[in-house]
Amino acid sequence: MALRNFTDVQVGDELPERTFELTRGDLVNYAGVTGDPNPIHWSDHVVKLAGLDDVIAQGMLTMSLGSNFVADWLGDPGSIKDYAIKFIKPVFVPADEKAVLKYSGKIKSLDPETKTGVVFLTVTQGERKVAGKPVATVQFA
Repeated sequence: MALRNFTDVQVGDELPERTFELTRGDLVNYAGVTGDPNPIHWSDHVVKLAGLDDVIAQGMLTMSLGSNFVADWLGDPGSIKDYAIKFIKPVFVPADEKAVLKYSGKIKSLDPETKTGVVFLTVTQGERKVAGKPVATVQFA
């Protein structure tokens, strides 16, 4: 896919919503790859001891899905110049079903001199927002 062109976007444009599904197996795989052995990402026993409602996805996994969402829309992951997210609610991943995360976005500003833009994201699990102020600065062609 070619890099999205600056002349093809406007302030207020919305990125097409995208859904990601996570399973406990995904959390275990991510933990293995990243070296994150924290049992709140896979152990029902530890989750109960910690007073949590269920096993929770790694914050960085939630963040990486957002950058994937933006990169796919842009056409090039190297076009994300800056990306930040604040974790405000845990992403719960039940043992017997997939956790569904929805990502959407909206262009908030554009700079014609640098052909860059600022995209605000929304990340939800069901009706709950799980990320606060997720924002990406992106480079257009």
